[in-house]
Amino acid sequence: MVGLDREVDVTVEGEVTQRTVLDVLERDHPALLGTIRGRADGRRRAFIRFFACEEDLSHEDPDSPLPEAVVAGREPYIVLGAMAGG
Repeated sequence: MVGLDREVDVTVEGEVTQRTVLDVLERDHPALLGTIRGRADGRRRAFIRFFACEEDLSHEDPDSPLPEAVVAGREPYIVLGAMAGG
């Protein structure tokens, strides 16, 4: 969608949460604005899921700290777009 064919590294100042990671991602890749989270409300879009340390964080508080393994760079924070249909 934005011409990325690799993992993207982001650097977050302060507390590392889903919200702060996505803020940096959207700032650095403006083509993603509105595709992961709604522009008006900032809520996760349907069919987008967030994972870290083999756990689905999609329904977690976006302001909760991410796991230490993600903060330290040992594990990825994954934004995954799902497809539906028949």
